[in-house]
Amino acid sequence: MTHHERIAGHPVAQLVADVAAGLVGHERMAERLVIALLAGGHVLLEGPPGIAKTRAVKRLAAHLPGKSARIQCTPDLLPSDLTGTQIFRADQGGFDFVPGPLFHSLVLVDEINRAPPKVQSALLEAMAEHQVTTGGVTRALPDPFMVVATQNPIEHEGTFPLPEAQMDRFLLHLALDLPGAEAERAILDLVEAESQTPPAQDARIIAEADIHAARAAVASVHLAPALKDYIVRLVMATRAGGLVAEWVEHPVSPRGTLALASAAKARAWLAGRDHALPEDVEALAEDALAHRMVPNWQAISEGRTGRRLVAEVLAGVRPW
Repeated sequence: MTHHERIAGHPVAQLVADVAAGLVGHERMAERLVIALLAGGHVLLEGPPGIAKTRAVKRLAAHLPGKSARIQCTPDLLPSDLTGTQIFRADQGGFDFVPGPLFHSLVLVDEINRAPPKVQSALLEAMAEHQVTTGGVTRALPDPFMVVATQNPIEHEGTFPLPEAQMDRFLLHLALDLPGAEAERAILDLVEAESQTPPAQDARIIAEADIHAARAAVASVHLAPALKDYIVRLVMATRAGGLVAEWVEHPVSPRGTLALASAAKARAWLAGRDHALPEDVEALAEDALAHRMVPNWQAISEGRTGRRLVAEVLAGVRPW
């Protein structure tokens, strides 16, 4: 059996197709979610309401071991609503810790920019350290642990924009658009068909051991020295003296280099390769780097977003 055949038959490799099967026009989102799972990272989905962000995460959760949770963010949310709280037991004469929704393998944080800063800080520790601290006690989170957050870009009332440090904790940031006419019709047909014949609920559950084995295989995917240099040159193009440095207030941090490398390895593994290619890096560069830089006022005034700046970097920095 070839390397490609072994990967093609792996249950985690089939996840992309399983998640995308119930979506229309969101194969990229399904792939990015699985890439983050393989790389041990988190994903931020940004787009207008009604484009299946939550649906995609639910489809992913249906195939994963362990339990999932959904947190609907509101301005009055408290950190303890995420981490859990101490409850006094009169019959025992002491306190018991009741875990919050963060103690799940997959956590969907809806409208994360509606959560107040204290809640975002609690989430930051969980995402960065895979642990939470409450009442002076640090507790480990499940393994695997993955956060998928969503935010709506068209609403600003009652929101708390994510600080740069929080954005940097997301492995990938997907900017999603409204569907075109053809995809819109396909969505209508899909929902109508599901209302008449509800889809089967017996989703194939992937074993935890298979996820860990897939992650180990991804970690062993080869990154050629020249490809590592290419990733570094892309990141350095955002820093002082770089190709787009004049448009950048805060450049990409070293975490961006690591994120792009690990995501490229995961994409290569899903494609059935034991080595990453420049096409893996190029396909993921915008999603891995754009949210990690802050354009300056001049760039913003000229409509140069983070994604546009990464596109300029990709056009000006060649792999070899």
